[in-house]
Amino acid sequence: MSKFEDLVAIGLTHLLEEDPHLELVANGIPPSGIEAAIGDHRPAVAVLNFGSLTSPAQVFQLHQSFPETRLVVLANRPTAAECNQMLSFGATACLSKETQGRDVVNAVHLASRGMHVLPRSAAGGGSLDGSQLEGSDLLTPREADVLELLQEGATNAQIAQALSIGLETVRTHARNIYRKLGVSSRRDLARLAGAAALAEARD
Repeated sequence: MSKFEDLVAIGLTHLLEEDPHLELVANGIPPSGIEAAIGDHRPAVAVLNFGSLTSPAQVFQLHQSFPETRLVVLANRPTAAECNQMLSFGATACLSKETQGRDVVNAVHLASRGMHVLPRSAAGGGSLDGSQLEGSDLLTPREADVLELLQEGATNAQIAQALSIGLETVRTHARNIYRKLGVSSRRDLARLAGAAALAEARD
């Protein structure tokens, strides 16, 4: 984790250390030391402070040097344009520092699996100020599981069996996924998956 303001750093450190599925291998790294720290530790995810980067291009440089490390960028009320820029430079996620703690942790988990999940407002061109979001617009880990199977073409019954959950629970997760990603059908999800694959191929 790169260097953050004191209160943000304390909160992030606590959140990440409290999660039994995450291990914080380095913390408080200044911008000039991020590349060396990633090279030394090879983490699955690096959480970066947008405000402390030497320039947005540093995200691109880090992605080029360490494509296997997912980059989660936290910024002060980033605009959709700023988040899209971070994504084009290779970030996996760009979130406001006002995002609720559980959603930041969820984003780290999703990033570790290579999933690009953003608040819906990023696609709509608005501010990502957490106060403007109605509830959580980030996928939960269980919704991410369902999304992966949906994109693989699994039926609701197959998803229910694979995840040991009820059929109606699958339908509920699917509705939440469609709403959060701003799509209305499995066909739309397939188009999203195709676009992501093309972006990866270009990189």
